[in-house]
Amino acid sequence: MNGPDDNSTAGGLRKWWFYPPRPGLQRLINPWEYRHLRFSGAIRIFGGCIAAGAGIICLGYSAWGWATFFLVLGALNLAGGGWYLSIDGSGAAGT
Repeated sequence: MNGPDDNSTAGGLRKWWFYPPRPGLQRLINPWEYRHLRFSGAIRIFGGCIAAGAGIICLGYSAWGWATFFLVLGALNLAGGGWYLSIDGSGAAGT
């Protein structure tokens, strides 16, 4: 028990979280999103466009606080989606 060749480590959520091994900052990405980077990146970009559109509409009604909230949310989603797509395009996700 607990020897060097024993496979009695904790499974379940812990095993799911660490699969597949990812380098550096890519460990911040949810494992399901990491396995589906192109889909997740496209959805984030779509959501960022929707949030930016809501921010522009709020600017039209002079709701500065809401406009700031939606524009920042949209910018973060667009940046995250672009990051996901750049990781997917680099070929690092397939190895």
